[in-house]
Amino acid sequence: MTYGRAAVPAVAGALLLTALLWWAGASVNALHLQGTARVLGPQAVADLEYWLNPWSYDPPESVRLGTLAQGGTGSRYLALYGTAMQIRFAAVFAFFVPGALLLVRRLPPVDRRLPATLMALWAWGMAAGTLAVTVSAPWVIASQGRGSYRFLPQLAGTMTAGRQILVPVALVVAVVTVLIARITAKGAGDLPRTVVPARAARAAATVGTLVVAVSLVVLSYQPVAARIQTVSLSGGLLSEPGDFLRQWLLLGGWAGPAGTSIGEWLLYRAADGLLLAVVWCALRWLPGLLTRATVTAVTAVAVCATVIGLLAGQLLRVAVDSTGLAMLYGPVRVMSALGTGVPAALFVGSLAGLLAALTLRWAGGGAQDADAPAPPAVAPESPAAV
Repeated sequence: MTYGRAAVPAVAGALLLTALLWWAGASVNALHLQGTARVLGPQAVADLEYWLNPWSYDPPESVRLGTLAQGGTGSRYLALYGTAMQIRFAAVFAFFVPGALLLVRRLPPVDRRLPATLMALWAWGMAAGTLAVTVSAPWVIASQGRGSYRFLPQLAGTMTAGRQILVPVALVVAVVTVLIARITAKGAGDLPRTVVPARAARAAATVGTLVVAVSLVVLSYQPVAARIQTVSLSGGLLSEPGDFLRQWLLLGGWAGPAGTSIGEWLLYRAADGLLLAVVWCALRWLPGLLTRATVTAVTAVAVCATVIGLLAGQLLRVAVDSTGLAMLYGPVRVMSALGTGVPAALFVGSLAGLLAALTLRWAGGGAQDADAPAPPAVAPESPAAV
């Protein structure tokens, strides 16, 4: 698919993602209407407000208090918060477009590719929102009047805000983007698949999955994670990078089955196994669906597979815990863990995809397009020509 055909659904999806997140942030005031708490429940209202506040232009209570404390100069903090939200929504658009453009062009939703394209765009919508929050986080921190105090821990906490609402919004955006991409793909001609040798695909999938497993199994083990979180440097804004490193390196957290039954412990570990299975299957089969298995395309596929694997594992845990938590806290609180770990999925998935793409080239000798012309056959010499 040409860039022109792929740009239409990518830009449309980016506009829709930005508009939906803006609308979600503007809907916070509806939660304060009389009777809302009676209909939804006070706990559900508080949880929804926590989900939506990071996308609202209304400054949080911490910014308002800082403004009152600063007297006449407090308006500067309000202006900083407004700037942060402008950067956040502009960054959502800016991050979604190139990723969606790459995915739609290399993984067009035709010829039985539609489910894979839908899942990839869903994951990329969540990734784009997380990156936008991360980029705009320094302005949000500065607007609270304490930007120089434990900057990296504050950044680690701020960059994960608003992740829950990204899950349903990104799904809606992915569906619309895929539908538009199917329309623009009509008349685009033959959209070939890459010929990937089975042995090379298995080797690449294994290498990429091992990279994810290092984060999920080794670094996420509680004693190791505790050491990462307590890393400290000398002085300055970057003196306490532990929380920040944990956000970007750890896909989960686990310990031994102390104090619980083996069966229950294994049930929780099944979510981690599901993540690894999703990553392996994606890296095994998706390169063969790409129009060209470039390093950039395989890396993007690995990032999206890691995000979807995380979400699948979290949904499995929600299913395991839903009965007790729903009765205790309500249905909204049950879904509060969704979207956790996306920053680590971006970093670890990128590294896994890069190594998988290199392995694919080394093991397969370079992938070829399915419609690439075969080399001309050389006719055997006739005895008379000898």
